[in-house]
Amino acid sequence: MTERETTRLVAWSQELRQMHARLREALDHTRIAVAEGQAGAAATGDLLLYCHGFCAALDGHHRGEEHTLFPAIEAAHPELAPVLRRLTQDHSMIAHLLAGLQAALDRAAPAAELHRHLEGVAAIMESHFRYEERQLLTVLETLSLDASPEEVLGPL
Repeated sequence: MTERETTRLVAWSQELRQMHARLREALDHTRIAVAEGQAGAAATGDLLLYCHGFCAALDGHHRGEEHTLFPAIEAAHPELAPVLRRLTQDHSMIAHLLAGLQAALDRAAPAAELHRHLEGVAAIMESHFRYEERQLLTVLETLSLDASPEEVLGPL
């Protein structure tokens, strides 16, 4: 294993923080697109791009955690199983909220409705990110995981 690969293995806490920052930024761009977009069928391409892109990025992040990161953490720290279950439950709740946003987009809902959906996602997402960081950053400092950041934390 090269020095860069070894360094990558020790930097999972930083990778998680950076991914959360990118997802927050994607949400901000989506909010701007909703605020600037027109209601209903006249919604701009940017609005659709940002909303669909944000939903896909957040979903990909959660899938990576559930399939790769969380099993590695649980194997190294079985005492964190309840924390990982709670985080997985949060993922399910966020997926439900994202499905509501997607349905609103699909039916060309007014901007105010899209904004309400985004604010619901934002509130749960921020609470989830803060809890996850409080519970896992220390563990991630020493986690040895032979995988790419994209595989573990999503494609964003």
